[in-house]
Amino acid sequence: MSELTINTTQNVNINFEAATVGERVLAYLVDFLVKASYVFLLFLIFIIVLNLGSFFNSIDFWTGMAIYSVLSLPIVFYSLLFESLMEGQTIGKRVMKIKVVKIDGYQASFGDYLIRWVVRIVDIGITSGIIGLIAMIVNDKTQRLGDVAAGTAVITLKNKVTINSSILEDIGEMYVPTYPLVIKLTDNDVRIIKETLHTALSRNDLDVIVKLKEKIESVTGIKNQSGKSEDFIRIVIKDYNYYTQNM
Repeated sequence: MSELTINTTQNVNINFEAATVGERVLAYLVDFLVKASYVFLLFLIFIIVLNLGSFFNSIDFWTGMAIYSVLSLPIVFYSLLFESLMEGQTIGKRVMKIKVVKIDGYQASFGDYLIRWVVRIVDIGITSGIIGLIAMIVNDKTQRLGDVAAGTAVITLKNKVTINSSILEDIGEMYVPTYPLVIKLTDNDVRIIKETLHTALSRNDLDVIVKLKEKIESVTGIKNQSGKSEDFIRIVIKDYNYYTQNM
């Protein structure tokens, strides 16, 4: 399993494990079964419930094509729809515990998912997956062409997750927040802040901690009232947990 290094906006590298080719292929097969089940379900509805065997004899070719096109939309847009709604996962990816992320460490956007979906025509569509498979095998991040074009990669979520690698903090019921402006941050911002802090502490890199503190101040408008940069960042993380858990 190859290692994927994501460089955050604070110029700190965070290491993830790229999903293997096997994991991605199995996720694709699960998604294929989901789509096949959808087609089979439509078949049952048409034949058993609506008795469309006789109905199709009474419609012209273009009406039939229009009906077919509309009913095919969930299959055509399957990956784009699910990756957008499930933050980088389809049903198959969720089963295999893998996820699409941006190389820069941020959550992929709809535009990124759209690029991946469009390039699927080359990766998977017209070549039956051969080009996509070859691209993943030769790429050290197991990226297919769609990933390269969108600046994304697929990582595994099977790593052991500890409290330090999430945004969760045990703040207790009596916790009193200091900085209400932390609500300007997002879950992903706080994840990156926390990962960056722990990485910097493990390397005893005080310069990164100071730069991280300054970045938080510039983005949120918060002014450090805690003295040490490390203490300020820890309070910001706890405050974010307080406000988001109590919304």
